[in-house]
Amino acid sequence: MKKMIRLSGILIVLVGLFGLSACERIPVESVQNGYRGTGMAQIYNPRTLEEQAEKNAVPPAIPASADGPKAGAVYKNVKVLGNLSVAQFTSFMVTMTSWVAPEQGCAYCHNVANFAEDGNYTKVVSRNMIQMTQRINAEWKPHVANTGVTCYTCHRGNNIPQNVWFTSPESKQGIGFMGNKDQQNTPVAALGGSSLPYDPFTPYLLKDEKIGVNGDTALPTGNKNNIRHTEWTYGLMMHFSKSLGVNCTYCHNTRAMSNWEQSPPQRMTAWYGIRMVRDINNNHMTPITKLFPEHRLGSMGDVAKANCATCHQGAYKPLYGVSMLQDYPFLVGVPSAKPAPKAADGVVEKKTVAMK
Repeated sequence: MKKMIRLSGILIVLVGLFGLSACERIPVESVQNGYRGTGMAQIYNPRTLEEQAEKNAVPPAIPASADGPKAGAVYKNVKVLGNLSVAQFTSFMVTMTSWVAPEQGCAYCHNVANFAEDGNYTKVVSRNMIQMTQRINAEWKPHVANTGVTCYTCHRGNNIPQNVWFTSPESKQGIGFMGNKDQQNTPVAALGGSSLPYDPFTPYLLKDEKIGVNGDTALPTGNKNNIRHTEWTYGLMMHFSKSLGVNCTYCHNTRAMSNWEQSPPQRMTAWYGIRMVRDINNNHMTPITKLFPEHRLGSMGDVAKANCATCHQGAYKPLYGVSMLQDYPFLVGVPSAKPAPKAADGVVEKKTVAMK
């Protein structure tokens, strides 16, 4: 009997250890970012932060004089950045190569026998991406502030940013005794490994579906949020959390999730971020789909698109908020007549309570 008790005790311990194996080992750090008693705290793993610090180190800039003839007057077919001096232009081309194609070098975008030629699709795409960067920095300050973005923010030495997405066809696998999976139970890293529908990006970061979990009016006429919208929304929120390395309380007061008055200021920044990403995907990426060869497109023939992880890559601010624009001020364009959208009805912009 005693032997059986001991074996049972050992089994319980082993089961307990197995159950805890998915949890993060201590120590972890907790930082209060709201009023006491509201559970507003961020949990950080110092080991993860140490790894992230290395990934978010900013590469040094190559100094270049603004004096001398302009690149547009010296080189042929310079359609953007022609107002830079030859020294600045050359320095930036070398820098951009290290950001996007460190292994291939200049030949990734250029015909090295004729640099002015537009024969390589990568050169035309790069030109469009510079213009996109300039527009983001000029028109989306409600999200990027004066920190801004550069090519390095997303690429980090890769031809294609490591975190992009393609529209997924409606899931048809699993029809049978499992029924239609409807994109569920196929865990993906972008959603934190959850079993939620794996493509909340098409409805929310390409289309303009209303993000919400439940309505404030009764069915059938008032409440437009169904179970699919709820699952999409939770999937998108999981993506936010995974992409920024934060938990829900970074943007929400979890005792009143939907209440803007009780939300931290970051929620307003995220509201603009969603619309900025939609702008990128609809007005910059989708229009240049035909520039890409077939092997660079998704299964639906669509171009790679941006989400939160494209820039953030696990950090609450890309590159932990270090601005590179002091070295590349020419990546800030001239605002167009159509600025970033204003906060929608019911969204608190000026009255957001700062949680300290």
